[in-house]
Amino acid sequence: MLDPAFWASQRVFLTGHTGFKGSWLAFWLDRLGADVSGYALAPETVPDLHSILHPGSGVRSTFGDILDVPALAAAVAESDPTVAIHMAAQPLVRRSYREPAETFAANVTGTLNVLEALRKAPNLKAVLVITTDKVYRNDDSGHAFCEDDPLGGHDPYSSSKVACEEVVSCYRQSFYADMGVELATARAGNVVGGGDWSEDRLVPDLWRALQKGEEVVLRNPLSTRPWQHVLDPVSGYLLYTEKLAGEGGAKLPRALNFAPRPDQPLTVQAVTEIMAARLHLDKGWRLAEGFQPVEMKLLQLDASLASGSLGWQPRMTGSQAIEWTADWYIAMHRREDVRALTARQLADYQGMIGL
Repeated sequence: MLDPAFWASQRVFLTGHTGFKGSWLAFWLDRLGADVSGYALAPETVPDLHSILHPGSGVRSTFGDILDVPALAAAVAESDPTVAIHMAAQPLVRRSYREPAETFAANVTGTLNVLEALRKAPNLKAVLVITTDKVYRNDDSGHAFCEDDPLGGHDPYSSSKVACEEVVSCYRQSFYADMGVELATARAGNVVGGGDWSEDRLVPDLWRALQKGEEVVLRNPLSTRPWQHVLDPVSGYLLYTEKLAGEGGAKLPRALNFAPRPDQPLTVQAVTEIMAARLHLDKGWRLAEGFQPVEMKLLQLDASLASGSLGWQPRMTGSQAIEWTADWYIAMHRREDVRALTARQLADYQGMIGL
Protein backbone atom coordinates (compact mmCIF):
# COMPACT_ATOMS: atom_id res chain seq x y z
CA MET A 1 0.00 0.00 0.00
CA LEU A 2 1.19 3.51 -0.75
CA ASP A 3 2.34 5.67 2.16
CA PRO A 4 0.89 9.20 1.79
CA ALA A 5 3.30 10.47 4.47
CA PHE A 6 6.24 9.39 2.33
CA TRP A 7 5.00 11.21 -0.76
CA ALA A 8 4.07 14.35 1.18
CA SER A 9 7.76 14.67 2.09
CA GLN A 10 9.19 14.14 -1.41
CA ARG A 11 10.38 16.45 -4.16
CA VAL A 12 9.57 14.60 -7.38
CA PHE A 13 11.13 15.30 -10.76
CA LEU A 14 8.71 13.90 -13.34
CA THR A 15 9.46 13.91 -17.05
CA GLY A 16 6.64 13.44 -19.54
CA HIS A 17 4.05 14.95 -17.19
CA THR A 18 2.07 16.41 -20.11
CA GLY A 19 1.39 13.02 -21.70
CA PHE A 20 -1.54 10.73 -21.04
CA LYS A 21 -0.01 8.54 -18.32
CA GLY A 22 2.12 11.40 -17.07
CA SER A 23 -0.91 13.63 -16.53
CA TRP A 24 -2.64 10.96 -14.46
CA LEU A 25 0.55 10.35 -12.45
CA ALA A 26 1.11 14.06 -11.82
CA PHE A 27 -2.52 14.43 -10.74
CA TRP A 28 -2.14 11.60 -8.22
CA LEU A 29 1.19 12.89 -6.92
CA ASP A 30 -0.34 16.31 -6.37
CA ARG A 31 -3.23 14.71 -4.45
CA LEU A 32 -0.67 12.87 -2.28
CA GLY A 33 0.93 16.17 -1.36
CA ALA A 34 4.21 15.66 -3.20
CA ASP A 35 6.26 18.63 -4.40
CA VAL A 36 6.16 17.90 -8.15
CA SER A 37 8.31 19.47 -10.85
CA GLY A 38 7.26 18.37 -14.33
CA TYR A 39 9.45 18.62 -17.43
CA ALA A 40 8.06 17.75 -20.85
CA LEU A 41 7.22 18.96 -24.31
CA ALA A 42 4.08 21.05 -24.56
CA PRO A 43 0.96 18.93 -25.20
CA GLU A 44 0.55 18.15 -28.89
CA THR A 45 -3.15 17.23 -28.99
CA VAL A 46 -6.26 19.38 -28.75
CA PRO A 47 -7.78 18.90 -26.26
CA ASP A 48 -5.07 17.65 -23.89
CA LEU A 49 -5.34 16.04 -20.48
CA HIS A 50 -2.59 18.11 -18.87
CA SER A 51 -4.49 21.34 -19.49
CA ILE A 52 -7.70 19.80 -18.18
CA LEU A 53 -6.25 18.39 -14.94
CA HIS A 54 -3.61 20.82 -13.84
CA PRO A 55 -4.85 24.42 -13.87
CA GLY A 56 -4.34 25.70 -10.34
CA SER A 57 -2.65 22.48 -9.19
CA GLY A 58 0.58 22.34 -7.22
CA VAL A 59 2.50 20.80 -10.12
CA ARG A 60 5.23 23.14 -11.39
CA SER A 61 5.42 22.69 -15.14
CA THR A 62 8.37 23.37 -17.43
CA PHE A 63 7.91 22.85 -21.16
CA GLY A 64 11.20 21.58 -22.51
CA ASP A 65 12.86 18.84 -24.53
CA ILE A 66 14.91 16.08 -22.88
CA LEU A 67 17.28 16.50 -25.83
CA ASP A 68 17.96 20.09 -24.66
CA VAL A 69 20.76 19.35 -22.18
CA PRO A 70 21.16 22.84 -20.63
CA ALA A 71 17.41 23.32 -20.12
CA LEU A 72 17.05 19.84 -18.65
CA ALA A 73 19.99 20.35 -16.28
CA ALA A 74 18.55 23.67 -15.11
CA ALA A 75 15.15 22.08 -14.44
CA VAL A 76 16.72 19.28 -12.38
CA ALA A 77 18.84 21.74 -10.40
CA GLU A 78 15.80 23.89 -9.62
CA SER A 79 13.78 20.86 -8.56
CA ASP A 80 16.48 19.38 -6.29
CA PRO A 81 14.60 16.07 -6.39
CA THR A 82 14.60 13.33 -3.80
CA VAL A 83 13.02 10.89 -6.30
CA ALA A 84 12.56 10.99 -10.08
CA ILE A 85 10.26 9.22 -12.51
CA HIS A 86 11.23 9.38 -16.18
CA MET A 87 8.28 8.96 -18.54
CA ALA A 88 9.11 11.32 -21.41
CA ALA A 89 9.32 9.38 -24.66
CA GLN A 90 8.13 8.97 -28.22
CA PRO A 91 5.56 6.27 -27.34
CA LEU A 92 3.82 5.46 -30.63
CA VAL A 93 4.71 2.36 -32.67
CA ARG A 94 3.37 3.57 -36.01
CA ARG A 95 5.04 6.97 -35.64
CA SER A 96 8.31 5.16 -34.95
CA TYR A 97 8.14 3.65 -38.44
CA ARG A 98 7.72 7.14 -39.92
CA GLU A 99 10.26 8.78 -37.63
CA PRO A 100 12.81 6.15 -36.54
CA ALA A 101 15.72 8.55 -35.94
CA GLU A 102 13.56 10.89 -33.86
CA THR A 103 12.23 7.92 -31.88
CA PHE A 104 15.70 6.61 -31.03
CA ALA A 105 16.85 10.13 -30.14
CA ALA A 106 13.98 10.72 -27.72
CA ASN A 107 13.95 7.27 -26.14
CA VAL A 108 17.68 6.52 -25.96
CA THR A 109 19.62 9.79 -26.00
CA GLY A 110 16.83 11.47 -24.07
CA THR A 111 17.03 8.85 -21.31
CA LEU A 112 20.81 9.21 -21.19
CA ASN A 113 20.41 12.99 -20.84
CA VAL A 114 17.93 12.59 -17.98
CA LEU A 115 20.19 10.18 -16.11
CA GLU A 116 23.17 12.47 -16.64
CA ALA A 117 21.26 15.48 -15.30
CA LEU A 118 20.03 13.52 -12.29
CA ARG A 119 23.57 12.44 -11.39
CA LYS A 120 24.11 16.00 -10.18
CA ALA A 121 21.08 16.00 -7.83
CA PRO A 122 22.60 15.88 -4.32
CA ASN A 123 19.53 14.62 -2.45
CA LEU A 124 18.37 12.00 -4.91
CA LYS A 125 17.41 8.59 -3.48
CA ALA A 126 15.72 6.70 -6.32
CA VAL A 127 14.96 6.91 -10.05
CA LEU A 128 12.35 4.90 -11.93
CA VAL A 129 12.50 4.80 -15.73
CA ILE A 130 9.28 3.78 -17.49
CA THR A 131 9.84 1.60 -20.55
CA THR A 132 7.20 -0.71 -22.06
CA ASP A 133 5.75 -4.21 -22.26
CA LYS A 134 7.14 -4.36 -25.81
CA VAL A 135 10.80 -4.71 -24.77
CA TYR A 136 10.62 -8.52 -24.78
CA ARG A 137 11.75 -10.65 -27.73
CA ASN A 138 8.29 -11.69 -28.86
CA ASP A 139 7.88 -14.83 -30.98
CA ASP A 140 4.07 -14.63 -30.91
CA SER A 141 3.89 -17.87 -28.90
CA GLY A 142 1.62 -16.35 -26.26
CA HIS A 143 4.22 -16.90 -23.53
CA ALA A 144 3.70 -14.49 -20.62
CA PHE A 145 6.99 -12.64 -20.37
CA CYS A 146 8.79 -12.36 -17.05
CA GLU A 147 11.58 -9.94 -16.21
CA ASP A 148 14.50 -12.26 -16.99
CA ASP A 149 13.25 -13.18 -20.47
CA PRO A 150 15.41 -11.98 -23.40
CA LEU A 151 14.82 -8.45 -24.63
CA GLY A 152 14.50 -7.54 -28.29
CA GLY A 153 12.47 -5.22 -30.48
CA HIS A 154 10.95 -5.79 -33.92
CA ASP A 155 9.94 -2.20 -34.63
CA PRO A 156 11.79 1.09 -34.04
CA TYR A 157 9.71 1.93 -30.95
CA SER A 158 10.25 -1.34 -29.10
CA SER A 159 13.89 -1.51 -30.21
CA SER A 160 14.51 1.99 -28.88
CA LYS A 161 13.02 0.98 -25.55
CA VAL A 162 15.28 -2.08 -25.39
CA ALA A 163 18.21 0.28 -25.95
CA CYS A 164 16.79 2.49 -23.18
CA GLU A 165 16.86 -0.52 -20.84
CA GLU A 166 20.55 -1.02 -21.72
CA VAL A 167 21.33 2.64 -20.97
CA VAL A 168 19.66 2.28 -17.57
CA SER A 169 21.60 -0.91 -16.81
CA CYS A 170 24.86 0.78 -17.77
CA TYR A 171 24.21 3.85 -15.63
CA ARG A 172 23.12 1.74 -12.69
CA GLN A 173 26.37 -0.21 -12.67
CA SER A 174 28.73 2.55 -13.78
CA PHE A 175 27.44 5.49 -11.75
CA TYR A 176 24.31 5.14 -9.64
CA ALA A 177 25.47 2.21 -7.51
CA ASP A 178 28.43 4.25 -6.30
CA MET A 179 26.13 7.22 -5.64
CA GLY A 180 23.87 5.10 -3.43
CA VAL A 181 20.88 5.91 -5.67
CA GLU A 182 18.52 3.11 -6.67
CA LEU A 183 17.77 2.97 -10.40
CA ALA A 184 15.20 0.63 -11.96
CA THR A 185 12.81 0.21 -14.89
CA ALA A 186 9.08 -0.47 -14.97
CA ARG A 187 7.42 -2.28 -17.89
CA ALA A 188 3.76 -1.87 -18.76
CA GLY A 189 1.70 -0.86 -21.74
CA ASN A 190 -1.62 -0.79 -23.55
CA VAL A 191 -3.17 1.39 -20.88
CA VAL A 192 -6.60 2.92 -21.27
CA GLY A 193 -8.32 5.69 -19.38
CA GLY A 194 -9.89 9.08 -19.84
CA GLY A 195 -8.02 11.81 -21.65
CA ASP A 196 -5.95 9.99 -24.24
CA TRP A 197 -6.16 11.68 -27.65
CA SER A 198 -3.00 10.21 -29.19
CA GLU A 199 -2.88 9.17 -32.82
CA ASP A 200 -3.14 5.50 -33.81
CA ARG A 201 -4.40 4.27 -30.46
CA LEU A 202 -7.54 2.22 -30.15
CA VAL A 203 -9.54 4.17 -27.55
CA PRO A 204 -8.86 7.61 -29.07
CA ASP A 205 -9.71 6.17 -32.49
CA LEU A 206 -13.03 4.92 -31.09
CA TRP A 207 -13.75 8.32 -29.59
CA ARG A 208 -12.95 10.12 -32.83
CA ALA A 209 -15.22 7.72 -34.73
CA LEU A 210 -18.07 8.51 -32.34
CA GLN A 211 -17.52 12.23 -32.76
CA LYS A 212 -17.62 11.93 -36.55
CA GLY A 213 -20.40 9.34 -36.74
CA GLU A 214 -18.09 6.96 -38.58
CA GLU A 215 -17.34 3.25 -38.32
CA VAL A 216 -14.16 2.22 -36.55
CA VAL A 217 -11.18 1.02 -38.59
CA LEU A 218 -9.22 -1.82 -36.94
CA ARG A 219 -5.78 -2.91 -38.07
CA ASN A 220 -5.41 -6.11 -36.01
CA PRO A 221 -8.80 -7.06 -34.51
CA LEU A 222 -7.67 -10.47 -33.20
CA SER A 223 -4.47 -9.24 -31.55
CA THR A 224 -4.35 -9.66 -27.77
CA ARG A 225 -2.78 -7.02 -25.54
CA PRO A 226 -2.42 -6.57 -21.76
CA TRP A 227 -5.12 -3.91 -21.52
CA GLN A 228 -5.33 -2.15 -18.16
CA HIS A 229 -6.67 1.06 -16.72
CA VAL A 230 -3.96 3.69 -16.36
CA LEU A 231 -4.35 3.75 -12.57
CA ASP A 232 -3.20 0.13 -12.23
CA PRO A 233 0.33 0.59 -13.64
CA VAL A 234 0.60 4.12 -12.20
CA SER A 235 -0.07 2.72 -8.73
CA GLY A 236 2.74 0.26 -9.42
CA TYR A 237 5.12 3.03 -10.46
CA LEU A 238 4.40 4.94 -7.26
CA LEU A 239 4.77 1.91 -5.02
CA TYR A 240 7.97 0.79 -6.75
CA THR A 241 9.54 4.25 -6.47
CA GLU A 242 8.54 4.50 -2.83
CA LYS A 243 10.09 1.14 -1.99
CA LEU A 244 13.25 1.87 -4.00
CA ALA A 245 13.75 5.03 -1.95
CA GLY A 246 13.27 3.16 1.33
CA GLU A 247 15.70 1.17 3.45
CA GLY A 248 15.16 -2.06 1.54
CA GLY A 249 15.45 -0.50 -1.90
CA ALA A 250 18.74 -2.18 -2.77
CA LYS A 251 17.14 -5.61 -2.37
CA LEU A 252 14.37 -5.00 -4.90
CA PRO A 253 14.45 -6.31 -8.49
CA ARG A 254 15.95 -3.91 -11.03
CA ALA A 255 12.96 -4.26 -13.37
CA LEU A 256 9.31 -5.09 -12.79
CA ASN A 257 6.30 -5.84 -14.99
CA PHE A 258 2.94 -4.25 -14.20
CA ALA A 259 0.20 -6.11 -16.02
CA PRO A 260 -3.46 -7.12 -15.76
CA ARG A 261 -4.62 -10.50 -14.51
CA PRO A 262 -3.43 -13.27 -16.85
CA ASP A 263 -6.85 -14.95 -17.02
CA GLN A 264 -8.56 -11.95 -18.62
CA PRO A 265 -7.01 -11.36 -22.06
CA LEU A 266 -8.94 -9.13 -24.43
CA THR A 267 -8.56 -8.86 -28.18
CA VAL A 268 -8.65 -5.54 -29.99
CA GLN A 269 -12.09 -6.52 -31.29
CA ALA A 270 -13.38 -7.29 -27.77
CA VAL A 271 -12.14 -3.95 -26.45
CA THR A 272 -13.77 -2.21 -29.41
CA GLU A 273 -17.12 -3.89 -28.79
CA ILE A 274 -17.13 -3.19 -25.02
CA MET A 275 -16.21 0.45 -25.58
CA ALA A 276 -18.62 0.89 -28.49
CA ALA A 277 -21.53 -0.52 -26.46
CA ARG A 278 -20.78 1.84 -23.58
CA LEU A 279 -20.51 4.81 -25.95
CA HIS A 280 -23.60 3.74 -27.95
CA LEU A 281 -21.43 3.66 -31.07
CA ASP A 282 -23.53 1.71 -33.56
CA LYS A 283 -21.59 2.16 -36.80
CA GLY A 284 -19.61 -1.04 -36.30
CA TRP A 285 -16.05 -1.61 -37.45
CA ARG A 286 -14.18 -2.62 -40.56
CA LEU A 287 -10.72 -3.99 -41.26
CA ALA A 288 -8.07 -1.48 -42.34
CA GLU A 289 -7.08 -1.73 -45.98
CA GLY A 290 -3.61 -1.70 -47.51
CA PHE A 291 -0.19 -2.26 -45.97
CA GLN A 292 0.06 -2.15 -42.18
CA PRO A 293 3.32 -2.18 -40.19
CA VAL A 294 4.06 -5.52 -38.52
CA GLU A 295 2.74 -5.90 -34.97
CA MET A 296 2.80 -9.03 -32.81
CA LYS A 297 -0.57 -10.75 -32.40
CA LEU A 298 -0.03 -11.91 -28.82
CA LEU A 299 1.44 -10.05 -25.88
CA GLN A 300 1.18 -11.01 -22.21
CA LEU A 301 3.26 -10.11 -19.17
CA ASP A 302 3.81 -12.03 -15.95
CA ALA A 303 3.52 -9.58 -13.04
CA SER A 304 4.11 -12.13 -10.27
CA LEU A 305 7.50 -10.57 -9.38
CA ALA A 306 5.84 -7.22 -8.70
CA SER A 307 3.24 -9.00 -6.59
CA GLY A 308 5.86 -10.88 -4.61
CA SER A 309 8.32 -8.03 -4.10
CA LEU A 310 5.95 -5.08 -3.66
CA GLY A 311 2.61 -6.63 -2.79
CA TRP A 312 1.19 -4.92 -5.89
CA GLN A 313 -1.89 -6.39 -7.58
CA PRO A 314 -3.95 -5.24 -10.56
CA ARG A 315 -7.31 -4.12 -9.22
CA MET A 316 -9.46 -3.78 -12.33
CA THR A 317 -10.70 -6.29 -14.83
CA GLY A 318 -10.27 -5.46 -18.49
CA SER A 319 -13.98 -4.81 -18.83
CA GLN A 320 -13.95 -2.46 -15.83
CA ALA A 321 -11.03 -0.55 -17.30
CA ILE A 322 -12.85 -0.05 -20.59
CA GLU A 323 -16.08 0.96 -18.86
CA TRP A 324 -14.34 3.56 -16.65
CA THR A 325 -12.66 4.91 -19.75
CA ALA A 326 -15.91 5.15 -21.70
CA ASP A 327 -17.62 6.90 -18.78
CA TRP A 328 -14.86 9.55 -18.78
CA TYR A 329 -15.31 10.26 -22.48
CA ILE A 330 -19.09 10.33 -22.14
CA ALA A 331 -18.73 12.98 -19.44
CA MET A 332 -16.38 14.93 -21.71
CA HIS A 333 -18.92 14.71 -24.53
CA ARG A 334 -21.64 16.04 -22.22
CA ARG A 335 -19.41 18.96 -21.15
CA GLU A 336 -19.37 17.73 -17.56
CA ASP A 337 -16.52 18.53 -15.15
CA VAL A 338 -14.08 15.78 -16.13
CA ARG A 339 -11.48 17.06 -13.67
CA ALA A 340 -13.96 16.29 -10.90
CA LEU A 341 -14.72 12.92 -12.53
CA THR A 342 -10.99 12.14 -12.65
CA ALA A 343 -10.77 12.94 -8.95
CA ARG A 344 -13.73 10.65 -8.22
CA GLN A 345 -12.25 7.80 -10.25
CA LEU A 346 -8.93 8.25 -8.45
CA ALA A 347 -10.72 8.25 -5.08
CA ASP A 348 -12.62 5.09 -6.04
CA TYR A 349 -9.39 3.43 -7.12
CA GLN A 350 -7.65 4.44 -3.90
CA GLY A 351 -10.49 2.72 -2.09
CA MET A 352 -9.72 -0.46 -4.03
CA ILE A 353 -6.11 -0.41 -2.79
CA GLY A 354 -7.01 0.55 0.77
CA LEU A 355 -5.63 4.07 0.64
